[in-house]
Amino acid sequence: MFQLLPVLIAYALLVGCSIAQQYPPPVTYDTILKSPVNPKITISYKRPDPGTCNTAFDTQKQYSGYVNLPPFTLEPYQQNYSINTFFWFFESRTSPETAPLALWINGGPGSSSMIGLFQELGPCEVVPLENGSYGTQSRLWGWDRSANLLFIDQPTQTGFSYDERVNASIDFKEHFPFQYESRLKPQPLPAGVPSWRFINGTFASGHQNNTQDSTAIAARACWHFLQGFLSAFPQYNPGTHPNSTDVESAGVNLFAESYGGIYGPAFANFFEDQNDRRKNGSLPANTLEIQLESIGIVNGMMDLLIQTIAVANFTHSNSYGIEAIDLVKFQNYISHINSDDGCRGLVAQCRSRMAITDPEGSGRDEDTDYLCAKAQNACNLIAAPLYAYTDKSVYDIRFRPEVSPGDAYEVYLNTADVLKSIGAQVNFTQSSMAVMEAFSSTGDSVRGTQLSSLAELLARGVRVAFIYGDADIICNWYGGQNASLELARLVPGYSKAFPAAGYADIAVNNSYVGGHVRQYGNLSFSRIYDAGHLVPYYQPETAFTVFTRIIKGHDIGMGRDIDLSTFSTQGPRNSQHSNKKPDEPTTTCWLRDSQNTCTEEQIDAINRGQGVVKDGVWIREDDTASWSDPQHGPVIVTTKSTTKSSPTTSRLLTGVYTASGTPTPAPTSGSPRRASTLFRLPRRAVDPYEPRETEKEEKRSQKTRNGLVGGLAAAGALLLTLLATLCCCCCLRRREFKDRTLPDDTEKGPTGVTRNRGDPVPSRHPTTMEPISETSSGPSKDAVPVQRSVSISSSTPTRGPTFVPSPSKPNPMPTHPRESTPPREPPREATAPVSKPDSQPEPGPASRKPSRVKHDEETVPDRESTPPPRVATQHLPPRAPTAPVPTEAGESFK
Repeated sequence: MFQLLPVLIAYALLVGCSIAQQYPPPVTYDTILKSPVNPKITISYKRPDPGTCNTAFDTQKQYSGYVNLPPFTLEPYQQNYSINTFFWFFESRTSPETAPLALWINGGPGSSSMIGLFQELGPCEVVPLENGSYGTQSRLWGWDRSANLLFIDQPTQTGFSYDERVNASIDFKEHFPFQYESRLKPQPLPAGVPSWRFINGTFASGHQNNTQDSTAIAARACWHFLQGFLSAFPQYNPGTHPNSTDVESAGVNLFAESYGGIYGPAFANFFEDQNDRRKNGSLPANTLEIQLESIGIVNGMMDLLIQTIAVANFTHSNSYGIEAIDLVKFQNYISHINSDDGCRGLVAQCRSRMAITDPEGSGRDEDTDYLCAKAQNACNLIAAPLYAYTDKSVYDIRFRPEVSPGDAYEVYLNTADVLKSIGAQVNFTQSSMAVMEAFSSTGDSVRGTQLSSLAELLARGVRVAFIYGDADIICNWYGGQNASLELARLVPGYSKAFPAAGYADIAVNNSYVGGHVRQYGNLSFSRIYDAGHLVPYYQPETAFTVFTRIIKGHDIGMGRDIDLSTFSTQGPRNSQHSNKKPDEPTTTCWLRDSQNTCTEEQIDAINRGQGVVKDGVWIREDDTASWSDPQHGPVIVTTKSTTKSSPTTSRLLTGVYTASGTPTPAPTSGSPRRASTLFRLPRRAVDPYEPRETEKEEKRSQKTRNGLVGGLAAAGALLLTLLATLCCCCCLRRREFKDRTLPDDTEKGPTGVTRNRGDPVPSRHPTTMEPISETSSGPSKDAVPVQRSVSISSSTPTRGPTFVPSPSKPNPMPTHPRESTPPREPPREATAPVSKPDSQPEPGPASRKPSRVKHDEETVPDRESTPPPRVATQHLPPRAPTAPVPTEAGESFK
């Protein structure tokens, strides 16, 4: 190994003359120790350099590094590869020694949790600096205001996590440039190709077999990771410590997003099962207890069948008034979903077989894997054309597909100084196609154990919270609402009480209502207004407020400390708030994510080698002169407060709002406008931050109110006079009729009623419904009467015209932004019944062997060896805000 090192260095220098280098520099960890729980597990970590991620207070400690699980740690599951899981931990802004611990996991599968850290809820966010480079600033509404935060890159090969390290050259012309099949061996720059099109770096292997391929196995790997992390940092574990029976008041809270709707329930349930094994002696006594207090699902995909139906509902009718498909197409899609060979039928077959051959959902039976993968593909084939019909981002129905929070943080994380500061052993990649393909091969998303897992958690007393932005398509709030209702049906005590709870306003501050919440006991569902897939990015203050109230066990609507065992929200049965679509924001074409952030014309220009790249942003050559102009710089979206009262610099950096009443919504906020009911005088809210009306305006308002009261009194007197006159006429008429003598030949009617007749019986029974208490896909005023019931038909589907979706390959499953892109072109319309094609012979179970590649990769020496030389990185100029897009009050894209 040491004899080859000079050769590797010389080769790196040769390649460095032509292609940009991003190899991670050598790393020295502050601490490397073995876990007392399992000596085979090692933990390597360091304190990042000051400024790497600026926090609200300099006293907040942070640690980053790896937990290494050697091969065969996950027995009885096959694991002949090393697992090096990256983490980044931050202390709470206040009382970190007693603060609860919150774990954050992004979805994908294969999406890095650095998305959550830098784009959504972490202590810091990336911003342009005056010197033209990128830096960080503290985030006002970071979730570290109320908890210790732990961000985990999992499964293996996600983000900074890896199995083994390899050097490779990346060609950004490829659709998925970081995918194993797209990589090249490090080489000189080809002739006639711009230097920005290629980079050399160090990455995980990319082998599909070198990662967990099911949520069940990923849960076991995550549990082992936490055993290692919490043994290294016992002061941050709120559960029972080794050799102690004391349990501290705080607890562990697991929050997961997107595909985390699959991860979260399985992980949490496995943690609780391991706690039981620890107590009954099945696990060693020194095993650490992970005491769960709550689990939060943020725009999660809980059940692919429920979510596929919800996508059809949402694209047909939603609170933004965007109708992507008409009623005929909607009914055709629902009919196809409910067919025996459609999504519902194949999902049922998958789950029936899994219950017999693979009850743990581990993906160990190839025939079951094949059947479940087939069901998953059938559901996604139906959903993919629906996304194309909208011509909008699958993560935000309000905007074009190119609109995104921006990828400045990816450029920042791949700079040499940052890689060294956090102890990264590989370059950062936002998404892993190896993980995506591994999970797709087992049909993980349709195995359907999430609701039963959450039901067990509810029965144990764990708080379960659903948080959904109402602009997301791919994991929309219709599906989340129906999943919460189906969950309630599974748990005694919740089946009737939770659906009966009304929707209450979520009071975020003294002037803003951020959403609606249904809450009963330990179960809640929150709809967040004007938020897409990444809820904390769109509505940071609302997301933080809801998060804090969940982990504290408070009333989510008002923030009051209440007894959850007897608490139920009061309000309307349906959330009927209507949203207003904002203007389109300015977009930026990021080279690392060109397939999702660039237009087709820009992608074509990139493929032809045209244009230039300034620190990760592709621009046309004729725009380079104005690049230094702040009005033409790249769009870096940072979060803003929803409150209008004071600038960010003067805002408190700690605490959470507790409401004393429901605020009167401001016209510019995303909250519903409450028009005064007839004959009801509006109550005037007093805002201490706004000036009072002048005396003249007060007198004018008083005259108006007095006139209205006088008019109402006059109208009431007139109405009473008319009623009195009518009564007199009726009495006189009745007396006249009573004194009248009937002729003898008049037939006399019955003198009494002998029995009461029952209610009329309907001539036709209604369509059988799914056992979901509230299946309306949207606000009641948007629902189509009668016909919409087809969206939740039973296992005996309504036979009707069938829509055959486009044969184009869809996303393997719902993913986090920039994992893969659904087709943008709408398929051919089908307004009439389409006959099904002749059945084709089904292929056998797919092979689980790794795919062939056309090239070799360079294996990186062990971490003790000297890595390739460090090369200077480029810097971005500062950029200016784009046109504002109203979200919460005072918040906009930048």
